Amino acid sequence: MDPVTILIRTLLVYIFLLIILRVMGKRELGQLSILDFVVSIMIAELAVISIENIRMSMLEAFLPIVLLSVIQIALAFLSLKSEKIRHLVDGTPSYIIKEGKIDEKEMRRQRYNFDDLMMQLRQKNIKDLSDVEFAILEPSGELSVFEENDEDQISMPLPFIIDGVIQHSHLKKAGKNELWLRRELRKAGIKTVKEVSYCAFRADGTMFVDLDDNKK
Repeated sequence: MDPVTILIRTLLVYIFLLIILRVMGKRELGQLSILDFVVSIMIAELAVISIENIRMSMLEAFLPIVLLSVIQIALAFLSLKSEKIRHLVDGTPSYIIKEGKIDEKEMRRQRYNFDDLMMQLRQKNIKDLSDVEFAILEPSGELSVFEENDEDQISMPLPFIIDGVIQHSHLKKAGKNELWLRRELRKAGIKTVKEVSYCAFRADGTMFVDLDDNKK
């Protein structure tokens, strides 16, 4: 194998991957979902093959990577538009501990064992499992933990609307209903729920509303 050819191909692949990752967005680096992880592995494998196989043209080497990137970008765009697709692609958070009670059924469903739980609690500087009020396994695999009497948990706003979709479970938890929410939005001069990008109910009884700039 010609060392010069390998060096040139390596440099071209490196520059190409930098461009591809930039186009795919920062989300690929910051929070990998299962789909992101699979695509990243496949791109890495294709990149290695394109460097090692000097008989393969650079066009043949780059085409599969471009295809994977287009699929990933398309799914990311659709995820922004549809909550169902977002949950299908990225998954949904799972309560491992809820109100101080471990949900063993959910742990089995997530293939998540007690060693995993204890390890991630230690990483959060939690010494005693009994101190945990809520532990949520995020789609990225990270564990979000809220301790009992945690002021951040108490003050944490409750989302009523996300991406123009009413979160009925959160309304019920706050003792409100959809009619009340729509009435409050009308008081604020907002005609439809679709105009709202994010609406949250604060601990002090006030609401924070952020409108979708594309629908103003």
